[in-house]
Amino acid sequence: MTEVPQHAFDDAALVLQRALTGDSDAVVGTFDAVVDRDGIVGAYDVAWCLAATMVGQIPSGGAWTLDFPGIDDARYDKRWVARFVSAYVNGDIPTGEALFGAAIADGQLPDCLLALAGSTVATLRHRAA
Repeated sequence: MTEVPQHAFDDAALVLQRALTGDSDAVVGTFDAVVDRDGIVGAYDVAWCLAATMVGQIPSGGAWTLDFPGIDDARYDKRWVARFVSAYVNGDIPTGEALFGAAIADGQLPDCLLALAGSTVATLRHRAA
């Protein structure tokens, strides 16, 4: 997919740890600290790690289509998560970057990142059940 620095994996683990406890403010605070340290690229790297955690191992072979019933009627942050994860699965970095840019321009990035963290936690819990 894309090379991300080790500290992005560490930051993603911290985001997940805080999301698992349900502490939304701490999740947002962690992303804010990443942006302060590494800029928006750092937040993108952490989001890419969260998508990787959510998806798990991707089997080799062509393009993937993810099924998200009712996605067109979902809130902005939920649509964003579905599209970002889809970009990750397909290794489509330009789309992932465009989604980040659009969320920033729309003032929605914090909500989108929080939704991504929450979706990742929900996926991990589902797998464990």
